[in-house]
Amino acid sequence: MLIVELLLVALYGLCLLFILSFSLTQFHLTRLARQAYQQPAAPAPPAPAAWPRVTVQLPIYNELYVVERIIDACAALRYPTDRLHLQVLDDSTDETVALAAARVAHYRAQGLRIDHVRRPTREGFKAGALRHGLEQTDGEFIAIFDADFVPEPDFLRRTIPHFQDAHTGVVQTRWGHLNEEYSLLTELQAFGLNAHFYVEQVGRTAGGHFINFNGTGGVWRRTCIEDAGGWHADTLTEDLDLSYRAQLRGWRFRYLPRVVAPAELPAAMDAIKSQQFRWTKGAAETARKHLGQMWRSGQPLSTKVHATFHLLNSSVFGAILLMAVLSVPLVFVRADLPALRPVFQLASVFLLGFVPLTYYYYTSWQLATHDRKPTGWFLMRFILFLSVMMGLSLHNARAVWLGLRRQPSAFVRTPKLGLVRRQGPWQGRRYHTSRLSGLTLLEGGLTLYFLSGLVAGLYYQDFGLFPFHLMLTGGFGIVFYYSVRHRR
Repeated sequence: MLIVELLLVALYGLCLLFILSFSLTQFHLTRLARQAYQQPAAPAPPAPAAWPRVTVQLPIYNELYVVERIIDACAALRYPTDRLHLQVLDDSTDETVALAAARVAHYRAQGLRIDHVRRPTREGFKAGALRHGLEQTDGEFIAIFDADFVPEPDFLRRTIPHFQDAHTGVVQTRWGHLNEEYSLLTELQAFGLNAHFYVEQVGRTAGGHFINFNGTGGVWRRTCIEDAGGWHADTLTEDLDLSYRAQLRGWRFRYLPRVVAPAELPAAMDAIKSQQFRWTKGAAETARKHLGQMWRSGQPLSTKVHATFHLLNSSVFGAILLMAVLSVPLVFVRADLPALRPVFQLASVFLLGFVPLTYYYYTSWQLATHDRKPTGWFLMRFILFLSVMMGLSLHNARAVWLGLRRQPSAFVRTPKLGLVRRQGPWQGRRYHTSRLSGLTLLEGGLTLYFLSGLVAGLYYQDFGLFPFHLMLTGGFGIVFYYSVRHRR
């Protein structure tokens, strides 16, 4: 029995070490980002003497509520008409097809070069659609927008000039949020995404490390896509996959935090879960595909380390889940083995692992809100955000496991419902991603499991793990509640 208890402590400690290591890389990126923001903003490059040919690709699949909005927004892009080509890459199977065809015909009649591209099958999902569209256009640069985006009219005029360096393969912009204030869930998603776009991408760029094209809201040089091998459909994150292939080939990526591409955040828990599944499983698949090559490359050691945690960031959910499950029996181990109390006191510094993360998210919050909100608001949102991320750890850890095992799964797109600010109900709309699953019921069971950890801590008057169990109980409870409520 003692061996089992010691094994539990050892596994718990390894999880803490991995999370702390990940947190320290985020801390380093935060320092780099802060230094970058302290530098004077570089002047915008001059417009090219002759604007190059640009193709705007809009991958669409059953986007009934937003397809007209994205086509209208891209048709309004201010760019020389004779140098612009719009492709609506429509794999839809519902009324979206007719809506898209009508908007395409409308703008074509006005002289815009716009095509409604239909494929016989959905082979390769989004990657397949992008690859198919690339074969049917002569664009030198390829801008990509998912259906939930609404680019500003000057988007191309602000991004294309940054390709004057012939080695620049991608220009990525920051995502904005059309409906951040719609609900608690959209506020928490914006809180997390802001950290990536305000801090992580800026820090990686400042340090000369690999960044990623975020799948939308950016522009590719066509020759970069072709030189890196084109779009592959063997991962769920075709954007991350191509980003690493291109940068390993020596292409440079530019990130423009001051150019914003607004997008809609999913409002329903099933939509959030489908998006999280795609991101976490795809990241694990990409890590398996490229991590070895990354370490065999001639990149600096610091870049290799950051790339490792970049590609393995979804694995943090596995560490959190394992640590969480182990933490409840550890309450009893702490009571049974008082001789190990110094070890447990050392393990309790797991909270210190969140200090670098606090710095990381606090920096992004400052940049996103411009200090318009009190620090207390940040602390409440930060704790709630971490709790919900812990609550998603079962769902995301499963996705990581499937990705590392190379188990194939369909590309399940995130439903977009046309929500802006607080406007528009989503209840009753047709798009759903899954039925109520056994995994959701297990999330409910884990809520009770971590609640028992709270009770045990109170019984033994041992409060070392009490904050952790409180966050776990709240996080899994919130995820379970919204999963059930949003399926009704």
